[in-house]
Amino acid sequence: MTSTGQSSPVPATTAAFHLQAAVSFAVALAAVAVGIVYLPADPWVRGFLGIAVLYVTTSAFTLAKCVRDKQESLTVVNRVDQARLEKLLAEHDPFRNAA
Repeated sequence: MTSTGQSSPVPATTAAFHLQAAVSFAVALAAVAVGIVYLPADPWVRGFLGIAVLYVTTSAFTLAKCVRDKQESLTVVNRVDQARLEKLLAEHDPFRNAA
């Protein structure tokens, strides 16, 4: 528990999950690369498909980063709002006479 009475955030994933995700990504990318290399097509077709896979991969990483950054920024805003609310509630005296 923190000094404000809230529990500290628990990591959402484990090291094993990160390892599984990395291995899965590597296997999938390698499988696509092998498939493109052995595709019975002209070299320019294989080259185009290779570039397309790299583009999709980098785009997926960029999208994942943007989603993560948006989620983190919302978490920070929510924490600030919660702290402001707690301060207002702590300073509020319901028995004080209205001016």
